[in-house]
Amino acid sequence: MLDFNNLDFSNICENWFLNFNDFLNDDKFNYDNLFYSESHWRDFVSITGDIITFTGIKNFNDKLRKNIIKQNARNFCVDTSRTPPREVIRAGEKVIEAIFSFKTKEGIGEGVLRLMPSKKNPTHFKCWSISTSLKELNLKKVSSKASMIRDFKAPNWLDIRNFEKSYVDREPTVLVVGCGQAGLSIASRLKQLNIDTLVIDKHERIGDNWRKRYHSLTLHNQTQVNHLPLMPFPKTWPTYIAKDKLAGWFEYYAESLELNVWNNTEFMSAEYISKDKIWDVKIKDTKGKTKKIKPQHIVMAIGVSSVPQMPNIKGIENFKGEKIHSGYFKSGKPYQNKNVLVFGTGTSSHDVCQDLHANGANVTMVQRSPTMIVNLEPSAQLPYALYQEGPSTDDCDLIAISSPLSVLKKTHQILTKKSKKLDSELLKKLEKIGFVLDYGEDNTGWQFKYLTRGGGYYFNVGASNLVADQKIKLIQFSDIKDFLSDGIIYNSKKLKYDSFVFATGYKGQEYMVKKLFGNEVADKVGKIWNFDTKKQELNNMFVKTNQQGLWFIAGSLAQCRIFSKYLSFQISKELK
Repeated sequence: MLDFNNLDFSNICENWFLNFNDFLNDDKFNYDNLFYSESHWRDFVSITGDIITFTGIKNFNDKLRKNIIKQNARNFCVDTSRTPPREVIRAGEKVIEAIFSFKTKEGIGEGVLRLMPSKKNPTHFKCWSISTSLKELNLKKVSSKASMIRDFKAPNWLDIRNFEKSYVDREPTVLVVGCGQAGLSIASRLKQLNIDTLVIDKHERIGDNWRKRYHSLTLHNQTQVNHLPLMPFPKTWPTYIAKDKLAGWFEYYAESLELNVWNNTEFMSAEYISKDKIWDVKIKDTKGKTKKIKPQHIVMAIGVSSVPQMPNIKGIENFKGEKIHSGYFKSGKPYQNKNVLVFGTGTSSHDVCQDLHANGANVTMVQRSPTMIVNLEPSAQLPYALYQEGPSTDDCDLIAISSPLSVLKKTHQILTKKSKKLDSELLKKLEKIGFVLDYGEDNTGWQFKYLTRGGGYYFNVGASNLVADQKIKLIQFSDIKDFLSDGIIYNSKKLKYDSFVFATGYKGQEYMVKKLFGNEVADKVGKIWNFDTKKQELNNMFVKTNQQGLWFIAGSLAQCRIFSKYLSFQISKELK
C-alpha cells in the first residue's frame, strides 16, 4: 500500500498535467497512460457546450476528441490560487484531488482532477475522474446605464432604473418566470453577461414564495451552503435561516443587483414563432389586464413546488370538514383543541404536525408510503461537510459538482449507512410504533430521493421524536376503511376529525409545461428532473431542451447558485 503521507501532491498533479498537455497535441489521443479504463469525465459547458458525463476511455475517444480540438482546450495546470492539491476520500477511495485551470477559445475553464496510483506501478498516478467547467466567457464588462449618470440636469439613478424596468422601449431578450432562488440566480448571472432579462412573478413582493409559507418554516441546511450568486449572506447570520429573513434578503438582493422584476404578473401562455426565433408570451396582472411580450428565450424558474397535488382518494369527498393542502397551511394557532388528520410523512407533513402539536391541536399523521428519517444534526449535514473544511465557497461548489453519477451514488450510500448508525436510537423507536422506513433506491439516501422524486424524506427537528413518543399519533393509510362526514373508520373504530391537511406534494414540471405551452411543446421537451441515464445528468434541467428557446432551472439555493452559471453561459452562446 502506497504511503500518501510522503508524497508531493502538487508535483504529482503538475507532472500529470504536463503529460496531459502533451497528450492533447498527439493525434492518436492514447488515453491509457493517463486514465483508468473506466475513468469518468464530467463536463459543464466548457468542452461540449452541454452538461454531460462520459465514462470509459472509449467514450472519451469517441465523443470528446472532436470537441477538445474544436474548443482549442489547452494550458491545463494546477491553479495555485485555489485550494492546493490534497489527499481526500471520495466514495470510499483515497485519491489526490486538485483544482486546475485551462483555456478554451470561448473563455477560461476550471475543473477538478482526482488521481489514484496505478495498480501495476504505485508510483505512477492515473486519472480516476476529471471535471471540466466553464468559469467565465470572453466578454467585455458593461456598466448599468443607471450607474453612469453624472449630469445633474438628467434623470437620476432611480429614474433610469424605473425606465429600464418598464420595457416601454424594447422587448426583453430573456424572460424568467418565477422570482425565487432559481429566478434570482439565473437573472443575476444573465445580468453579468449583459443579457437584457425580465423576471416576472405572480406574488405581490419578491420573496413571497418563502414569506407566505407556514409560520415556523426555516431552512434545513446550513447558511454556508445556501449563498446566492455574487452576494454571500453576512457572516453574522444564524446557522439555519428563517423563511421571512430569507424573503427579505431576496428583495434586497434584487434591488442591489439591479434586476428587472415585475411582481403581480402571471405567465398565462406562450407560443414559439420559429421563423422569427421569438416567443409570443401572454401575461396578466392582478387586475386582469393582459399584455404581450416577445422574448427570444424563456427560463422557467417556478420551482418544484408550484401546483399542489391533491390525492385521488376514494370516499374522501364524504368528509365535510376543512380539507386543505399543506401549501396553504399557515399556522397551527387556529387549530387549538381540534382534531387534525395530516396525510403524508415527508418534510411538510412533519413540520405541519409539529406546528399543530405546539399549538395545542390533537394531531394524527397518516403514512401512505415508506419515508426516510434523518436527524438534522449531524446526519442531514453530512453531505455538506466539505463546506466546513476550509475551502472557499467557489472551491467547494466546484468540488461538489465534480463527482459523476455513479461515484455520487456510492458516496451517498456510504453517507446513508453512516446516518443510519448515528440515528439508530430514533429509527428503532419509530419502527417500534409502526413507522415504515426506507433509505432510497439502492440505499442512496435522501439526496437521490430529492433528485428523482422531489421528496420522501424528513430532516428531524423534533417531529419524529414526537411521533416516536406517540405525542403525534400515527396510522397507516391502508388501515383507513372509510371516510365519514366527520372523520374516518380506522380498522373498526370511528375517529372524529375537524380538518384534513394534505401534505401530498406538488405536480411535476411536466404538468406546468403542458398547461402553459401546450401538448406539442410538452411532448418535445419530455421528462424534467430525475436522471437521463445516457448523459448521467438530470433530464432537461439547466441545459438546452428540444424546444428552442425554452430552459428550466430549479432546486435548492446551492443548486441554483451553482448551475445558474452554466445555464447563463449556454443562453449567451445561443445569442451569438
